[in-house]
Amino acid sequence: MPTALIADDEVALAEYLRTQLAELWPELTILPLVHNGLDALRLIDELAPDIAFLDIRMPGLTGLEVAAKLRDTAVAPHIVFVTAYDQYAVDAFEGEAVDYLLKPPGLERLQRTVAKLQRHLNTRHSQPATPSTDLLAKLAGLLQVAPAAPRLEWIRAAHGNETRLIAVDEVIYFEARDKYVSVFTNDGESLIRTPLKELLDSLDPARFWQVHRGTIVAVRHIAGTLRDFRGRTLLKLKTHPQQLVVSRAYLHLFKQM
Repeated sequence: MPTALIADDEVALAEYLRTQLAELWPELTILPLVHNGLDALRLIDELAPDIAFLDIRMPGLTGLEVAAKLRDTAVAPHIVFVTAYDQYAVDAFEGEAVDYLLKPPGLERLQRTVAKLQRHLNTRHSQPATPSTDLLAKLAGLLQVAPAAPRLEWIRAAHGNETRLIAVDEVIYFEARDKYVSVFTNDGESLIRTPLKELLDSLDPARFWQVHRGTIVAVRHIAGTLRDFRGRTLLKLKTHPQQLVVSRAYLHLFKQM
């Protein structure tokens, strides 16, 4: 049975990936999740998984640094990088990755990755994978993509009679309300006129998730989920009493919570 390691400092995303892989590839044995590069390298050394899903930005060692350390080992796992940033594509493929997934990968996209990994496992057993023709073609496409726009870091918002400058790190969640979007922080509620869709496009997808048509939440403020009497999934927040409804389209992000 093939084995796989998932290393991602975003716990919810790591759990999501494990759930999706279990559905798509029931024969795959997934090792305990790790959330930093040092633990990833240690478990790969100890347990020699066939596959490693590595987040590129992790504490300790980045996914690219983990891959670099594995490059000269006798039996390295097939590596798939999982990240929110497409600008690392060149480094990823130079690191002989089998694939490069942008977060959060959809089921169809992940299915293609599983198919590639299965082909590699069926044809190669002792050597790390090398980039295939279709991956190189994808890389060429990524290289032609214009650099990503800078992510939003500050928000100018109305709070009563004053205007506040709010760091996005302080935001717990955004909620669309008629002509305005409410910005919730530990200091209260402020208002902006930026449409929610436009706001979402300017936020870092690794830090903010849309969980409902009218709601975007900061991932680091999510404490967990619960079900109400109507069967809806609600998000509990770490420092705010409000519970946020998760619509069906985004339930896959929280299946293991």
